[in-house]
Amino acid sequence: MSDWDAESDEDEPCEALTKPSLVEWRPATTRADPLKASGSRGSMAKEPEGRGGGRKWGSRPASAREPWQSGPLEYRARGSFKGGDRKSAGSPPLCFHLDNALVGILIGRSGSKIKELEESSGCKIQVVRGNYEAEIKIFGGNDKQTKAKMMIEDLIERCSQSNAGERCVKDLPPIEKCFYKEVPKIASMSQEEANRWRKENNNITCDDLKDYEKRLIPNPICKFEDAFNQYPDIMANIRKVGFQKPTPIQSQAWPIILQGFDLIGIAQTGTGKTLAYLMPGFIHLDLQPIPKEKRGGPGMLVLTPTRELALQVEAECSKYSYKGIKSICIYGGGDRKGQISMVTKGVDIVIATPGRLNDLQMNNFINLRSITYLESFTGSTTTNPWCMSRKFLHSHLENDNIFIMLRGGSRKVSVATWPDGVRRLAKSYLKDPLIVYVGTLDLAAVNTVEQKVVIIPEEEKRAFTRYFIDTMKSEDKVIIFVGKKLTADDLSSDFGLQGIPVQSLHGNREQCDREQALEDFKKGRVRILIATDLASRGLDVQDITHVFNFDFPRNIEEYVHRVGRTGRAGRTGEAVTLVTRNDWRIASELIDILERGNQVIPEELISMAERYKQFQLKKEMEKDLGRPRGRSRKSF
Repeated sequence: MSDWDAESDEDEPCEALTKPSLVEWRPATTRADPLKASGSRGSMAKEPEGRGGGRKWGSRPASAREPWQSGPLEYRARGSFKGGDRKSAGSPPLCFHLDNALVGILIGRSGSKIKELEESSGCKIQVVRGNYEAEIKIFGGNDKQTKAKMMIEDLIERCSQSNAGERCVKDLPPIEKCFYKEVPKIASMSQEEANRWRKENNNITCDDLKDYEKRLIPNPICKFEDAFNQYPDIMANIRKVGFQKPTPIQSQAWPIILQGFDLIGIAQTGTGKTLAYLMPGFIHLDLQPIPKEKRGGPGMLVLTPTRELALQVEAECSKYSYKGIKSICIYGGGDRKGQISMVTKGVDIVIATPGRLNDLQMNNFINLRSITYLESFTGSTTTNPWCMSRKFLHSHLENDNIFIMLRGGSRKVSVATWPDGVRRLAKSYLKDPLIVYVGTLDLAAVNTVEQKVVIIPEEEKRAFTRYFIDTMKSEDKVIIFVGKKLTADDLSSDFGLQGIPVQSLHGNREQCDREQALEDFKKGRVRILIATDLASRGLDVQDITHVFNFDFPRNIEEYVHRVGRTGRAGRTGEAVTLVTRNDWRIASELIDILERGNQVIPEELISMAERYKQFQLKKEMEKDLGRPRGRSRKSF
């Protein structure tokens, strides 16, 4: 136990031999719950605004911020605006969006470019930065607005072309995309029969994201032979691993990919997504007009958000052999020289994390212009491989590729509810994709996972975690999710000193240590893994019995992914989540998840959600009434 901890479990009396159940937990000391206090002066405004349990020295609450401190970051060129008259200045602005990576081109060094554009067009240009893209507002007359927008587009295009070098689409090799011949049995399937089959097989939902004329969704296949009867080597690989029939995502995805359509696939981890794109990828690489030896680089790229998922994909890919196709996994923390050596000798499939891929490409060790088949696993916006530079992808990837975006998860989402960055990038790079959602994956339907929520003070979380570990059975296996890398190290160190074997997994550990931790956990050498959200996506360990959320995640989607680590492959699981008064923002969303899953909802959580709702209403009322908060802008 750390020297600076106020209390130590070692001084406590030993517990009785009979292990108490989780519901018998009571705090060591009785204290008034600040969330239940009523009638106190300013109780609404004193709720915490974030994690950490207290306000830092010298900081002010968010409510004391000035009006100019709230909202998106804006940029205006310095100096008075001389263009346009009062009438034109009063007309509505012309607005459009620009990727944040390109805003620097528009503004220029010390604002020189935007000043030049304002002087040349006679308009006022305002840049409002968002999380992923900026809104450009042009003020002036209609003709001047149009002129300014054309000048901005021309500037961005010229700079993008110069950064991309002398890339010419005419020099790129031709691409073949369609390798599918529908068997008579599948071709004769009526629309009603296809829809009935989809509903009976995990409620598959399909849609065409093409803007205008919708295409007919290809009928799903029922057997492996329906998709690969012309490819005996593929069938030999499938028989070798012993698969009996395709999974729902494979049944619907293979006819789409083999016809050359871009695809967005959403299915739970462990449902065969890797094979869904891998087998068509083998065929695509083998049957291109130019032999793979003459393409000058790899033909297939698989982007993953984490090293662990990249290694997992590589392990899956190594199970199959198809006409001498070679693959490599490149990731940060691995042997860079060895990776460079393998890539320069020639490979067909590159499985990569964005950082190391960018490193090798920028140093001219890998040529991405030969890529014709790209697959990406999406995650949160912070770990999303698509969040690589837009300019980087445009500069180094062929425009006429087959793009496949796969998303794992355990709740039903639509493209409209994806994070803004993912949705925008999907729209940018996928050409009229079809979407396949495999579907009763909502937590409301995952009855194999029992979700328990414990409202607890921050300072008692460690004691409760130790209590939980003491109640575990010998065959149980648990992932303890924490919010910070330091917390993972601290907890693992404390448990190690208490003689409890644990492993930790987070981004600051050396790659060899991360691999060893995962291997120890999978093989049962340790039964407790303390991890950050690095382990919440793509980690496929079948026998996890418990998920323990020591810290509540940043958003409700991460919570769903964490819970999805247990209750897999027909097994049951249990998720225990510690919620403190600092987590009141997510209370209503968590209640919604629990209600849809028919789970028990603590009364304290309902009260927390109601108080946060009232607090938000109070803030809105103060904003509408114009009540001053803190120093005025004039006095500032």
